[in-house]
Amino acid sequence: MQLRDEKQSMRREVALLKKGYSPEALRRFSVRIQQRVEQLPLFQQARRIAFYHALPDEVHTADFIEKWRRKKQILLPVVNGDTFSLQPYTENSALRKGAFDIMEPVARQNTAPCDADLIIVPGMAFDRQLNRLGRGKGYYDRFLSEHPAPAIGICFQFQLFDRIPTDSHDRKMTLVVTEEETKELRIEKAFFDRCSSVLRVLFDDPSTWLRHRFDDPSTMYRIMSHLT
Repeated sequence: MQLRDEKQSMRREVALLKKGYSPEALRRFSVRIQQRVEQLPLFQQARRIAFYHALPDEVHTADFIEKWRRKKQILLPVVNGDTFSLQPYTENSALRKGAFDIMEPVARQNTAPCDADLIIVPGMAFDRQLNRLGRGKGYYDRFLSEHPAPAIGICFQFQLFDRIPTDSHDRKMTLVVTEEETKELRIEKAFFDRCSSVLRVLFDDPSTWLRHRFDDPSTMYRIMSHLT
């Protein structure tokens, strides 16, 4: 089976799984996912967060956005052709239905997507290696390939698999959060050694520097995204 066919098959599988859950169950799961995300250091440290307004079968985000828009700068996607840009959303912002009936800000201010400290990402499926499968339009694939901010994939537990079909150029998530667990990128010794060798030209003691930076997941992810 070709990779494209494998992806389509998995999308159909997930769509069938979703039909086994009531809207109320998905709302309960969404609240638990929100609570998990709020406890993450990446979320707590971020000042500018790219969210999304959910479709009915996705992790619900409307309450999440309303809760945090006065405490952090919230950015939402606005679709233009085959790409999207991030626009600010505040208590005075108006929303309208955009592409695919997704709610988006009306005002189109010139806010650079790279201004986001953290990106909250939807998906049809994720796996335990932090890969993501989208709906097939490629919007987030293109966006994430150009913006290295840490990305948290959120999904229901039944959307998390051991393995999903991926392309070699697909970017992994920094974390994947469900209502039951949080999967994160683990730094293996081999990778740590690789970081040390690359940074040796910049620092007298790169291993010590790296250990001190482990408490800063955003900085560590940016280093890792350039080396993987």
